[in-house]
Order: sequence, then structure tokens, then C-alpha cells
Amino acid sequence: MSDAPVPGRPMKYPYTFSAKVAQFPLKFHIQKQWIWRYWAFALVLSTPVFYKIHKMANSPENVSKWAEIRRKEAAEHH
Repeated sequence: MSDAPVPGRPMKYPYTFSAKVAQFPLKFHIQKQWIWRYWAFALVLSTPVFYKIHKMANSPENVSKWAEIRRKEAAEHH
């Protein structure tokens, strides 16, 4: 740990990016803005849907069907 003294008060205007990040009231924004709650709720609800779509799209039958279509398409071009 460093023994550097902690400043007594924040800068009136934070000039550097790190000072701006350090003084940003993130907790306030997360508590007061509706978008954060709805984003988390939507993420939880949509994850199983996207997982099911991913499983269907990457099933062995679908992969082989896709490969066959691409093989026929490549044969037509050559």
C-alpha cells in the first residue's frame, strides 16, 4: 500500500479523464435511471431465447444442410 496522503477535497473541475471517472456519480445514475433496471431485466429474459436460437442454428442437421447448399453453390460457379 502507498502512504500517499489522500486529498481533502475533489477538484472543482476535473481536467484529466481519470479524475472525471473518479468523480462520476455512477451509483446515483444506476439507482435513479430506469434504463439500467430494464436493461438488466431484458438481458435476463432474452438470454434463454438467444441460446435456443443459437442451438437451433448450429444443430448438426442444419450445419450439414448449410454445407451442402454451399457445396452446390460453389460447384455452380466453377
